[in-house]
Amino acid sequence: MNNGSRHILVADDNPNDLELTLAALAEHDLANSVVVARDGAEVLDYLYRDGPFGSREDGNPAVVLLDLKMPKIDGLEVVKRIKSDPKLKTIPVVVLTSSLEERDVLESYSFGANAYVVKPVDYGEFLRAVKQIGLFWGIINAAPSDCC
Repeated sequence: MNNGSRHILVADDNPNDLELTLAALAEHDLANSVVVARDGAEVLDYLYRDGPFGSREDGNPAVVLLDLKMPKIDGLEVVKRIKSDPKLKTIPVVVLTSSLEERDVLESYSFGANAYVVKPVDYGEFLRAVKQIGLFWGIINAAPSDCC
């Protein structure tokens, strides 16, 4: 499956989870490109075309897969900033995290997250979960033209 110029932004500071996520997306050809951010500050730099991403091409990701527990700026703050910005708020944000804390679920949704997915511990289930997320948000979901 190929989805044109749409890309996925993956934000995770855990190298193992990041490797699994990238493998699942690549195995199923769910994005022309995947951009990796290893902390919340990099996510915002990418979206605002700041710092090392200042000269990146136009266009927002089809979806942001966002871990919550990250250095510099945590995922909840990233969700809040994305969803409070009129230029970014239409970008789907899927929280993909190990946190089962009810507070994290409630805050993610109250700040505007589009989905909250707890990372499965089992390798095969993890790959299936990422595949389903990428398929839905990267291919099936219809996004506004100014979004992605």
